[in-house]
Amino acid sequence: MSTDTRLTPLVASLPATVPFVGPEAQERARGRPFAARLGANESVFGPSPNAIRAMQEAAAETWMYGDPEAHDLRHAIAAHHGVGADNIMLGEGIDGLLGLTVRLFMRPGDCAVTSAGAYPTFNYHVAGFGGTLHTVPYVKDCEDPASLLAKAAEVDAKLIYIANPDNPMGTWHDAAAMQAMIDAVPETSMLILDEAYVDLAPEGTAPDIDTTNPNVLRFRTFSKAHGLAGLRVGYVIGHADVIAVYDRVRNHFGLGRVAQAGALAAIQDEEWLAHITKTVARGREAIAQIARDNGLVPLTSATNFVTVDCGADGAFARAVLAHLIEAGVFIRMPGIAPQDRCIRIGVGSDGDHAALAAALPTALAKTREDHGGQSG
Repeated sequence: MSTDTRLTPLVASLPATVPFVGPEAQERARGRPFAARLGANESVFGPSPNAIRAMQEAAAETWMYGDPEAHDLRHAIAAHHGVGADNIMLGEGIDGLLGLTVRLFMRPGDCAVTSAGAYPTFNYHVAGFGGTLHTVPYVKDCEDPASLLAKAAEVDAKLIYIANPDNPMGTWHDAAAMQAMIDAVPETSMLILDEAYVDLAPEGTAPDIDTTNPNVLRFRTFSKAHGLAGLRVGYVIGHADVIAVYDRVRNHFGLGRVAQAGALAAIQDEEWLAHITKTVARGREAIAQIARDNGLVPLTSATNFVTVDCGADGAFARAVLAHLIEAGVFIRMPGIAPQDRCIRIGVGSDGDHAALAAALPTALAKTREDHGGQSG
């Protein structure tokens, strides 16, 4: 009997795919490790030393399940943001929480709206729960709130997704622009505001948190500035009544004791976070200078990566990426035109940046040769 005959019709119709191919899989295929891991938007600077100590201590207690209510961590996050603990829901990273959110608010056939080429995991979940996805184009390399809202009104979207700052472009809107979008969300829609990178953005990027609004959910993570990507800890901030419904579907033991201990120590270490934001800002400028030195145009970024315009088309940028990977420098790139004229390079250590600086000229030269002298 075919396995597919036991699947639901929806699952049987889905392609066997994942949003990303991990660097580990690429290393296995290459038969050797990368010299510089700059493609997954991780923090190579690691977590707070306090978080490391807390996780080491918690390791001896891993015979116990983690607190299913994540009480201490929820209350610490709530205090950090000046909201109630009932306005916070924790989960296995923003990716896991996006899946729960789609499950809660979309029936098969319901519509969701996002930007063409935006963070793809949201799209993955919409497809997985039978939703219909509508996209709008970027405007000047930014997700466009007006276009998203217009499309949402047109198709009666249940969910509207926007990331601010954006992945994969690194661009962002200020707090006033985002507040205007929040204020204009239709009553029948839920705005998913993905703020994974907001800790690294300029002051004035995030609008004030208003937990009285039942039509917006704001997603944060410990994977970026806090350097805890390997733990998978994210959270949603929202109206208490909306947050409460996550208890109906979430994995109540999804966050282990080590994850909760590490995240708790991280959220309390503001000095480390300030150090990381300054370090990342310096790293962004280092990457931007490497790009400029090679005749490329770096986009101004509010994240822990820099998106670099290669000056040609998607085929040219993909060839540059392939040659960099061949040279041991792991990066990624936007997948949809016209953003796919770019490559995306994560902030790394000085050694990582040196590896990039050494590999990029050769990668560009090989690409131009491959493309008959096409400039980038």
